[in-house]
Amino acid sequence: MEHMIRVQITDLSGHLTLEQLSPSKTAEKIQQNSSLWCYADNRLVQPNQMDEANLSTVSSIKMMPAFVGGQY
Repeated sequence: MEHMIRVQITDLSGHLTLEQLSPSKTAEKIQQNSSLWCYADNRLVQPNQMDEANLSTVSSIKMMPAFVGGQY
C-alpha cells in the first residue's frame, strides 16, 4: 500500500483538510501554495525542499499564512 499523508491548508477564508494524499499529490499542493508556511509533522520546512522523496516518511502537512509579530 502506498504511503499517504494528511494535508491541511489554512488561509484567510478558513481551512481545508485533504485526507490521505500520496506524496506526489502532496508535493503538488505544497508547490501550488508555496507562499504559505509549510509544516511537516509540526516542523517548519521550506516548501521548495518538499519533494516526493522528502515526503516519504511524513504523516501530516499543515500549510498556513506566515505569522507576523509586532508591537501593539
